[in-house]
This record gives sequence, structure tokens and C-alpha cells, in this order.
Amino acid sequence: MFLLLKLDENYPTLIIEELQMPLALLALTLSAFAIGTTEFVIVGLVPTIAADLGVSLPSAGLLVSLYALGVAIGAPVLTALTGRWNRKSVLLVLMALFVAGNLLAWQAPSYETLIVARILTGLAHGVFFSIGSTIATSLVAKEKEASAIAIMFTGLTVALVTGVPLGTWIGQELGWRATFLIVSILGLIALIGSAILVPSNLKKAVPAKISEQLKVLTQPRLLLVYAITAVGYGGTFVAFTYLAPILEQVSGFESSSIGLIMLVYGVSVAIGNIWGGKLADRMGPVKALTGIFSALAIILFVFTFTAGNQIGAVLTLLIWGAFAFGNVPGLQVYVVQLAQKHTPNAVDVASGLNIAAFNVGIAIGSIIGGVVVEDMELMDTPWVGASIVIFAIVLTRLSGFLDSREQVKAI
Repeated sequence: MFLLLKLDENYPTLIIEELQMPLALLALTLSAFAIGTTEFVIVGLVPTIAADLGVSLPSAGLLVSLYALGVAIGAPVLTALTGRWNRKSVLLVLMALFVAGNLLAWQAPSYETLIVARILTGLAHGVFFSIGSTIATSLVAKEKEASAIAIMFTGLTVALVTGVPLGTWIGQELGWRATFLIVSILGLIALIGSAILVPSNLKKAVPAKISEQLKVLTQPRLLLVYAITAVGYGGTFVAFTYLAPILEQVSGFESSSIGLIMLVYGVSVAIGNIWGGKLADRMGPVKALTGIFSALAIILFVFTFTAGNQIGAVLTLLIWGAFAFGNVPGLQVYVVQLAQKHTPNAVDVASGLNIAAFNVGIAIGSIIGGVVVEDMELMDTPWVGASIVIFAIVLTRLSGFLDSREQVKAI
């Protein structure tokens, strides 16, 4: 592998393994890394934030839900409202909002202020990933578009593998506020990089109008897949939101060990993403999702019993990570396939709404987890989450049945 810088009349380019890519992609990738870190690092800091601000674990867990709701609102609504703006201008405003939100979190004097900060950064997150792919593809030739998107989303994967555990460790050692300060610095570097490297004359896609999004939401088949996404992806967050207190209070780990355990989980997530995509390609989305959801439900039930043993807990988490995020590629591919059939003029909108569905699932899952922790026991979260994932299996099989019926009618 080699890295080479080249200057031309437009802007610097990056050559990676003989694939010429604009340096602007590095700014987008760093942005994705910072955004991915700030979304999930909160999971490892829930006990620390709760203790420092004097709130309950469910209240601290609500910070996960509110961020996800900000993403869910930002992705479809704000993307449509800014559809006619210059793409680079939108990107810079988003990263400025992201930096401001994390600086506010760093200096938050109260729990309520931290809520506002999380919502602001969630809004920025939602729009960034809606327009990020468009910007990435605008930077390259058509035959390199998929590679450009893959490079940008590498930032999100690397965040799960390194950013989240490192941010958790920083929060445990230096205080949770330090984590948000570091993330805001990363966001500022990405903002400066985007200002310098991203060209102003980006080609602009047809703006996604609110009416187009509403049209997508009237398609029953797409609504069913959005439900599968929210339920199947959200079920794991019933327990995942409270992973840090489980590891501390039930497994008996020191708080300083949580970052290392999150690293193990992050590596598993990265492997699961790749494996899940290949499985969906080979078996088809419905069969792949059925298998992944089934395994996820089983592993969540198992965690109910293995959490009390440190070795058992880590081994279970290693498997859990692969299945928890292995469903993402299949769900996204399935939505695109159905949108091409039912709403061919709004495929991008349908795909964007599925990103919103992922975050609605995170929000609902973490809220349910908070109710379970408050009214039941901390270790009831894994089996409750597993029960929700089982419902996703039922919805997946129903969608598969409808697919088969449509194929029969087409013959």
C-alpha cells in the first residue's frame, strides 16, 4: 500500500493503492470518525455522567435516545430544507454546529444543558450522512463513486473500533467532559479541512422535497422494512445503552477497563459489518436478516446468564457485536431494492429514511431500557431486548412472504 499526494488544476488528490481519490475525502472521513465517536462513546460514559451530574442511570441513558431522535429528525427534514443550498456551505455549517454542540457538552453546567448539546450534535449527524455520500460521489468519476462512499464510511467503522474505546478511556481517566472536548477538536480539524479541500462547485442532486419523503412513507412495503429496522436494530440498544453499568455492577470490571472492552466490541462490529454485507449478497436480505436476528436474540438471552462471569461476559460481547451491527448492510440493501420497485424516483429518500429508522430504533430501545432499569432490574435489559428482536424476526418473515407473493403475481 502506498500514499502519494498530487496537485492538479482543481484540487489535491490522494492516491491509495493505485486508486486516485480527492484529498477532500479525508476531511469527510475525519468528520465521519468524529461524528461516529460522539454518537456511541456516551454508552461507555453513562455511569460516569450519572454520578457527576447527580442523575439516575435511566436519565443518563436518555442522552442516547435524544441524540438518536436528533439524527432521525435531522436526516429527512433538515436535508430537505437545505436541499437548494450550496453543498459545501451546508457541510461547513453542519460541522460548525457539531463542534458547537460538543463544546456545549464539554462545558455543560447541568443535565438539561447536556440534553440540548446532544440534540444539536444529533441534528448535525443526521444531515451529514444524508449529504456526505452525495458530496463524496461528486468528487470522483462515476466508476469510483462506490469506492469514495466506502472510504468516507471507513471513518464511522474506525470510530467504533478506536474512537469509542479511546474516548471512553479518556472519559474514565480525565472525566467525561474531556471526551467531548477532544471530539470537538477533531470536528474543528475536519471543519478546517473541509473548508480548504472541498471544492465549492460541487454538482448538486435534485433536492429531496418533503412531498417526496411523504410519498415514500405511504408505501406499505417500505413502512414494513422501516419497522424491521427500528425494531431489529433498536432491540439491542435496550441492553447496549446500559452496557457500562452492567460490566461494572454485574461483571465486576473496574471502570478503567470499560474502554478496553469497548475496543473488543468495536473490532467485532467491524467484522460483523463486512460479514453481514457478504451474507446479504449471497443469501438475499430476508434470509440473511432472519439468520442474523435469530442469532442476536439468542446471544442477548445468553448474556443474561454470562454477564456475571468476566470471561463469559467478554466472549459474549465479542459475538454480540458481530450480530448487532451485521444486520445494517442487509437492511439498507433491502430498502433500496424495495424502493426501486415501489418508489423508483425516490430511492435516495427511501434510503435516507431508513437511516432515520435506525436512529428511531436506538431512541426507542434506550428509552425502553431506561424503563426496565427503573422498574425492574439492570439484568432484565438483555432478555427484554432479545424479545424485541424476536418481533423483528416475525416482521422479516412477513416481508419475505409478501415478496414471494409479489413474485408469483408477476409470473
